Amino acid sequence: MTRSEITEKLRDIITAYVQNKEALETVGEETDLMRDLKINSQHLVDIILDTEVAFDIEIDDDSAEKMLTVGAAVDIVEALLSKKA
Repeated sequence: MTRSEITEKLRDIITAYVQNKEALETVGEETDLMRDLKINSQHLVDIILDTEVAFDIEIDDDSAEKMLTVGAAVDIVEALLSKKA
């Protein structure tokens, strides 16, 4: 799975939880999930759980704490997928 495919799939997951819908139009690697998209901490947990299901991976607590930007989330998913391969 390419980085852009992972990003697109994550964007689909994130969309359901975004409070700032206008910010979705400019989502990029540097987009902060909580600050830019106004996602609260509970929804961040939901996003992590949805990501685990969507990609069939398990995200450990240390990695979950680092999933604060779109780019960081893509990096973590990419690393976990490469371990599975």
